[in-house]
Amino acid sequence: MNSRSLSARDYRTLAKFRYALRVFQRFSEEAARAAGVTPAQHQLMLAIKGWDGTDLPAVGDLAEVLQLRHHSAVELVQRASSSGLVEAEPDEHDARRQLIKLTTQGEEILASLSLAHRDELQRFRTEMADLLDELG
Repeated sequence: MNSRSLSARDYRTLAKFRYALRVFQRFSEEAARAAGVTPAQHQLMLAIKGWDGTDLPAVGDLAEVLQLRHHSAVELVQRASSSGLVEAEPDEHDARRQLIKLTTQGEEILASLSLAHRDELQRFRTEMADLLDELG
C-alpha cells in the first residue's frame, strides 16, 4: 500500500469526520434560526465582528471572507440591514465604498449565538482531535 492509498479504516474515519462537520453545521444553522436570523446573516455578522482590518469591512471585503460573489454579498447586506442587524456608513477615504457595521441588535444576537457556538466548539474539538488521531 503506497502513501496515496487509503484503508477501509481511513474511509470510515473520513466519513465520521464529514459527519461531525455536518452535525456542527446543522447545530449552527438551527441556532441561527432559533435566534431569528438566517444562517447567512449569522455568518455575515460574525465576519463583520471578526474583521481584522484597520477600518470596518466594505462589502467587497465581506464577499471575500464569506466566499460570495460581490452582488450576492450586496444582497445579503441589504437583507441584514432591512432586518436591523447591520448598517452601512460611507468610507471617508473613498466615497464609492460603504463600510458595514453591526447595529446594537446585531451585536446582541451575535453575542448570544457566539456563546452557544463556543460551547459546541469545545465539544467538537474533542471529537475532531480523536478523529484526526485516527488518521495519524
